[in-house]
Amino acid sequence: MGYFMKTGCYTAIATPFTATGALDTEGLDRLVRFQIENNITGIIVAGSTGESPTLQWEEHNQVVAAVAAGAKGKCLCIAGSGSNNTKEALGASEHAVNAGADGILMVDPYYNGPSSLEIRREYYEPIAKAFPDTEIVPYIIPGRTGTQLLPEDLAILNREFKNITSVKEATGNIENMRRTRVCCKDDFRIFSGDDGILLQIMADPEIKACGGISVISNIAPKAMTEMVRLQSEGDLKGADALNMALQPLLGLVTVITEEKTPYGMVKCRARNPLALKTLMQILGMPSGSCRPPVGKMTEKGIAVVVAAAKKVQKENPHILQPLAHFFDIDIDKRLDNPEFLKNLWYNY
Repeated sequence: MGYFMKTGCYTAIATPFTATGALDTEGLDRLVRFQIENNITGIIVAGSTGESPTLQWEEHNQVVAAVAAGAKGKCLCIAGSGSNNTKEALGASEHAVNAGADGILMVDPYYNGPSSLEIRREYYEPIAKAFPDTEIVPYIIPGRTGTQLLPEDLAILNREFKNITSVKEATGNIENMRRTRVCCKDDFRIFSGDDGILLQIMADPEIKACGGISVISNIAPKAMTEMVRLQSEGDLKGADALNMALQPLLGLVTVITEEKTPYGMVKCRARNPLALKTLMQILGMPSGSCRPPVGKMTEKGIAVVVAAAKKVQKENPHILQPLAHFFDIDIDKRLDNPEFLKNLWYNY
């Protein structure tokens, strides 16, 4: 086999856009170089954090090719190629392989709701057969897809195909992860898809996750990579210290606020990558806004983002220091100046 997913930390990279909403190819190159300089294991391109649902296929292929070229020989590149249409997924996978991606990440087919049996037979199997020398990483996130490849079917795939040896686990369900370990045995690699529980599921003896596919490593790749390394090497005290230092940022993957409307209070849920890209804009990193229909956070949501970043900067400035150095950013100035918050939020 030419490729197996390595243990470690992978960044689900954000796709930067210009002020007019076009792809920011120069900004993407800078983000990739930032990740590489800070020892990231690999980069996931065109995933959920990369706003793949709003990329045209031509754009999708463009960002995959760009990241594959930029990462070559420096870190791994895993390309998102999933769809709710197997034919589309085959085409995206073929492009990714030809572009030089080291592997492909395939989200369960969303919206049309196939059973786990159908997902296995009609989706993963055709692609595993078509690209036998490319690692295929199932991405299990029922909260977004409305369906799920179950551990039992994942184990069948692992048994029948030598290029399915790992999974991105984003169910948030500890028992599902434990069941995956039981079904798929000890040499199968479970990667956390949730920053907030990454260390927990690496430490859980019934899960034994080997690393993570991270959102927050977009802004803190060095710290996230080091945390995974320390945990993997048994330095639990060191890993826990980094986890505690990162906690305010780890809570930003989803930000929920109570908002007042003319008809009463409602909960407003800012899902990934909205809070991440909002913080990237505040800090002055290549980012741009999210593409519609994802739009802006509320003023309360912005306050949560800024407070988290300020807490980390005050108590553990080493977390964001690599970002400040690479992008030549004065983080305190960016966080303290209201000018950098202009036009970033909605009011009800």
